[in-house]
Amino acid sequence: MRKKLAILIFSLISSISLSAFVTDDDPFTALLKKLAEYTKKYPQEKVYLHLDKPYYGIGDNIWFKAYVVDSRTSEPTTTSNILYVELINDRDSLQKQLKLPMQAGITWGDFKLPDSLSEGNYRIRAYTQYMRNAGPDFFFDKTIKIGNALTNKVFTQTSYQYTTENNVEKVNSKILFSDKNGKAFANTEIGYNVELNDKNVFKGKGLTNANGEINIAFLNTQPSLVKSGRIIASILVDGQKITKFIPIKTTAKAIDVQFFPESGSLIADLPAKIAIKVVNSNGLGENVSGTIIDNDGAEVLAFETTHLGMGSFSLTPAATKTYSAKVKMVDGTEKTIQLPKLEKSGYLLTVNNADSLKMGIKVLLTADLLNKGELNLVAQHNGNVYFTTKVPTGKQIAAVTIPKNELPSGIIQLTLFSPENIPVAERLTFVNNVNDKIALEIQHLKPSYGKREKAALTLLASNQAKPLQGSFSVSVTNASVVTPDPENESNILTGLLLTSDLVGYVEKPNYYFLNNDVKARAALDNLLLTQGWRKIDWKAIDNAQLPAINFPAEKSMKVSGTITNGGKPVVKGKVSLFSSSSGIFATDTLTDANGRFDFDKIAFKDSTRFTIKAVTSKDNKNVRIKMDDALPQAITINKNFGDIEPNINVAIKEYLIKSNDFFEEQSNKGFLSRTNMLKQVEVVKKVNKAPNSSNLNGGGNADAVFSADELEKTPSLTHFLQGRVAGIQLYNGAFYLTKNNPGMTLPLTVNAPQPMMVIVDGVNLNLGEEKLPEDKSPSASIDDITLLDIESVEILKSVGTTAAYGTSNGVIVITTKTGKGRSDFNRYAPGMLSYAPKGFYVNRQFYSPKYDVKPDNKPDLRTTVFWDPHLISDVNGKIQLDYFNTDQVGNYRIVIEGIDAVGNLARKVFTYKIN
Repeated sequence: MRKKLAILIFSLISSISLSAFVTDDDPFTALLKKLAEYTKKYPQEKVYLHLDKPYYGIGDNIWFKAYVVDSRTSEPTTTSNILYVELINDRDSLQKQLKLPMQAGITWGDFKLPDSLSEGNYRIRAYTQYMRNAGPDFFFDKTIKIGNALTNKVFTQTSYQYTTENNVEKVNSKILFSDKNGKAFANTEIGYNVELNDKNVFKGKGLTNANGEINIAFLNTQPSLVKSGRIIASILVDGQKITKFIPIKTTAKAIDVQFFPESGSLIADLPAKIAIKVVNSNGLGENVSGTIIDNDGAEVLAFETTHLGMGSFSLTPAATKTYSAKVKMVDGTEKTIQLPKLEKSGYLLTVNNADSLKMGIKVLLTADLLNKGELNLVAQHNGNVYFTTKVPTGKQIAAVTIPKNELPSGIIQLTLFSPENIPVAERLTFVNNVNDKIALEIQHLKPSYGKREKAALTLLASNQAKPLQGSFSVSVTNASVVTPDPENESNILTGLLLTSDLVGYVEKPNYYFLNNDVKARAALDNLLLTQGWRKIDWKAIDNAQLPAINFPAEKSMKVSGTITNGGKPVVKGKVSLFSSSSGIFATDTLTDANGRFDFDKIAFKDSTRFTIKAVTSKDNKNVRIKMDDALPQAITINKNFGDIEPNINVAIKEYLIKSNDFFEEQSNKGFLSRTNMLKQVEVVKKVNKAPNSSNLNGGGNADAVFSADELEKTPSLTHFLQGRVAGIQLYNGAFYLTKNNPGMTLPLTVNAPQPMMVIVDGVNLNLGEEKLPEDKSPSASIDDITLLDIESVEILKSVGTTAAYGTSNGVIVITTKTGKGRSDFNRYAPGMLSYAPKGFYVNRQFYSPKYDVKPDNKPDLRTTVFWDPHLISDVNGKIQLDYFNTDQVGNYRIVIEGIDAVGNLARKVFTYKIN
């Protein structure tokens, strides 16, 4: 259902003669036409990833399917054909990036979790290049727990207590050290460093007590700047030094309380709904109670939050009064907060969304605005207008009722415009319409099966009782091992209908979809009253201010760039492209009037390396080749702060213990590579990645060090650094420390910090400096250095490492393979370039045993029993599904998600038992 029909039922409160349609000569009609043109010309995309499990262990595979839709039509996107999916660790460092081809908004892939990774709060982030224009707030960005029982000898469990004195925050942490069987490491020496915002604030040593516990106390002397960090603890087990990274989510037991008037303003003498949101220092909602008092100290009303720290109450503020809230916390402490300032004049937009069939809307205005001209009320969903209506101002209140079955599922944005067509009030509301959902039924599913018994199932997909063709993914897990958390699950409905249009963290998103009842709708309404969202800039649309498209949509792979000679473009130069990575490949082209060349509509897998040769039209090889490489997306801090778990291995301990036998069996079968040997007892000396560096602190003494091996598969040095080093940002060929200018915007202003110093074999390149007008030489760039010539790159960000260079702006130390003080870094062959752009990832196939064809007596302990990302229903809506169950008894869970060509969504969960 994707109708744009508005059936409006009007209240008798005001005698409104309204129409869902306006005349063509109405100035407001022109604004709506501009909106339609804008959303068509600049579509937005949304990404959702269906994962096979909610959490994982080292040795697991993360299997996923991506659904990418056009937000305007809700249909699978045709804007982009390439998707990027990233695995990011809890230190905001990129571990792996996959580049995947899409067809009609669909693709799939996987991440293998080798034992070289440590346990932690990882993130999976997904986006298209085109989505980068809207910013990372609207990427798919999910936090997942990855534990380690395979190679992990030490488990930690940490608790914190907080006190504050004289604006100094004191944290007392208690850490329990034990093995995976729960045996405590008693009377064992622990070395530790405490870092806050990547700065070492405290270090020491101590012994655990008889219970394997150690107490570590530290201070935060800059609570206004520093909020979180980590404890790096080391312990010696069987002669092997083991390091644990323990998150510090907060250094204080602080509670944030905010009040949000419905539609944006609190207006004198108009009845208003006011929402409240309370978040604790761990990023989670916390329920409170309280009272509203006026400036005379009189109690006006009592209130309480009802779900995850959110709630609402009604108040008609008097023009002569001011109001504050006395909030009582769970621990009994109280906090007084001023309510937003009263406006003497204005408009209110209120919504009653409690009914499952209809939505009630009221428009209220102050007496001074009576008879000042008609207002306009608009309801739109991702830029699609579903109704407009004129609201007369002859009375102070007008009302309208809208049937929900005429609206699409998702967030509906209501905007009230003044007679001058200026937005004066906005309100979000949510519709969950059964008409745009795919109904899924399953045939031949038995209540229980025997061990290794085959499940032969038929899925039926339909919409409004009609069979349909769609693309689906299915995951079958042993729920007795992989315990589900239904309220906290992200799924295709929460992802594409709710969180993809909201800014910030949403706690337990699936709570709002488990039950479509009054309680859930009220809780969702409070969420939308208190959450930021993807806003439409009406002023920009009215003024035809077009957004900057810095990242064009990728339709296909291409290799492109510019050829210059003496800083001038080479016209009709010959450019040849060679590769022998996967057989012999060769092609050539000519440059255009701007010296540009383009090899498009080619596809190649990751790790493909090209050689590019260029000459002028007169066969002069003395040319410079500059490749087009989109800067990698900067890694932002984790927005899902509430999902960060300090005690990963404890939180999913049962899963790790039960899956450990499976990992060992996989290793014995040769399916799992082992890089860390469990029986190794020798202490391995740390390898210096920069032995020949000119680093004034000593080679390798840096905040980050990268060797030649790590640079092999990157197209350029700027591309590599931007994607892997947190806290630096590239602009105009130079890197800057973002900590020197929080919230740095580009282009940089006059007062912006200086760029990072770049030292190549001991020589400062002076990048980013202003040149004299008469200096016509091309600007230097670190990308002038051939990657094959680089031995190591060191990043110096902290004060301790940059002080030796007399700067606080950061230093990049580059050592070439023939360096040792030499500065001849431009040693590439003229007219030739070795180039390794990011290629497509080659998907692996999920292993599903066929016991009727190939019997196997070895234990079957799979936790993901079956995964298939590419199920297509036929014209009758049918899908055949066959797999064999495992040896483990328990409750099993089938999760099916999908989409059809017009954007109808599917999600269904089925269960059965293995006896």
